[in-house]
Amino acid sequence: MANTQMKPAAALLLFLNFCMYVIVLGIGAWSMNRAIDYGFIIGPGFKLPAHFSPINFPMGNAATGFFVTFAMLAGVVGVASAIAGINHIRSWNASSLSSAASIAGVAWTFTLLAM
Repeated sequence: MANTQMKPAAALLLFLNFCMYVIVLGIGAWSMNRAIDYGFIIGPGFKLPAHFSPINFPMGNAATGFFVTFAMLAGVVGVASAIAGINHIRSWNASSLSSAASIAGVAWTFTLLAM
């Protein structure tokens, strides 16, 4: 690729993208941990509530569990796309661009699904 002037700008945007996905993973992991800790307590003397969902969150509404699950999935795929982007910036040739662009498209799609 002849245009190496864009390499620092691409590295900065890649770093910001990586930070965003790490923050999404951190908040999602905290929320999942809170849901596991403060979810339903099921034992010998307890019965399931009428509207039991295996993805039950003590905060938010019924869609919160799905949102957190899809956001964590998007975060993991986004971090993988950042790793592929680091590989592309390191080699900076046309053969590494296709893998970085394809996983970035998948991460973008999962992020839209989470929204």
